[in-house]
Amino acid sequence: MPIRRHSRPRSASNGTPPRRRAGGGALLFLLGIAVGAGGGWLAEHGAAWHRLVAAWNGAAAADRESPESRQAGRAAQAPAGAPAARLRRRGASRADAAAAAPVQPRRSADGDAPAGEAAAIAPATATASARGDAAGSLDAAAGPPRIALVIDDLGRSLEDLDRLRRLGVPITYAVLPFESQTPEVAAALRQRHEEILCHLPMEPASGGDPGPGALRAGMSREQLRESTLAAITAVPGAVGVNNHMGSALSTDAASMSAILGVLAPRGLYFLDSRTSARSVGFRVATALGVPAAERQVFLDDDPRPEAVAGQFQRLLELARGRGNAIAIGHPHPATLATLAAEVPRAQAGGYRFVVVSALLARPPAPPAAGAAPGGR
Repeated sequence: MPIRRHSRPRSASNGTPPRRRAGGGALLFLLGIAVGAGGGWLAEHGAAWHRLVAAWNGAAAADRESPESRQAGRAAQAPAGAPAARLRRRGASRADAAAAAPVQPRRSADGDAPAGEAAAIAPATATASARGDAAGSLDAAAGPPRIALVIDDLGRSLEDLDRLRRLGVPITYAVLPFESQTPEVAAALRQRHEEILCHLPMEPASGGDPGPGALRAGMSREQLRESTLAAITAVPGAVGVNNHMGSALSTDAASMSAILGVLAPRGLYFLDSRTSARSVGFRVATALGVPAAERQVFLDDDPRPEAVAGQFQRLLELARGRGNAIAIGHPHPATLATLAAEVPRAQAGGYRFVVVSALLARPPAPPAAGAAPGGR
């Protein structure tokens, strides 16, 4: 008779066969492990995850931000006075760079700043040097471009004075000392309170004749002084001297020192006609403390009307660029006709005509002979 094996009776509360209960437990065990592992990973990496989410949200907010706000933020983060190039590297526009860069005053062809422009510069970048302040003041005082017209070789005709007077602007009259009508011309100019120069004859390099009373290279210092004094005396009312010819003598410093030494104690000024590019007259005059100026334009070396008109336009350009300019001409018909036509146009264009004494360089007087430095 076969032997029957009795199995363990089933539990009343669980109808699942024993084999099936074992499989379900394994599944639950694996699920528990997975949940535990996931919780551990989150516990370990949660901070990094939150940072990543925050960064993502920040980028999205930046994408929604306006260009103006982004530029303002970059400008606020940039250190004060940051160069424009640094802002451009950070993506700022050229307008940002221009706003951050220090404001530089424009300069004129003289290196100053136009009058009043310094006041528009922001206080943080507008600290001016003493030199810049002085230049600004000079520009403000200078006003419109100024022109001085000098007419040489007078003393031969009174009619020349009437034609020049009709121009209606200040003229500086250079009178030769020993011509036929020098006394009459000088007297007429004094009566009209005009500015008079003694047009001092000097030896030219060309060998031409400078006229009576000429100063020559072979003269001693005493002869030069005496001849200069005689010429000045022959033109009463003269407030200064300019050279007639003199392309040879004006290049010799010793001779010019003797001549200009006569002007200093008499309060006369010297206008260097610059008949030679190597003239030392202006330099010697300022070294002696003599007020001085230099000619910039010869109007009528070429006496043709079109040439004179061209030189007058050059004079206007120089005066506009420099602030002032001095021209020398002669009482030739073409010169007078050109001036009669061009001077009113220049005045309408804002140019101001003045006498030479308004444009002088006025150096300090040199110390007296034997005086100790510093007044001791």
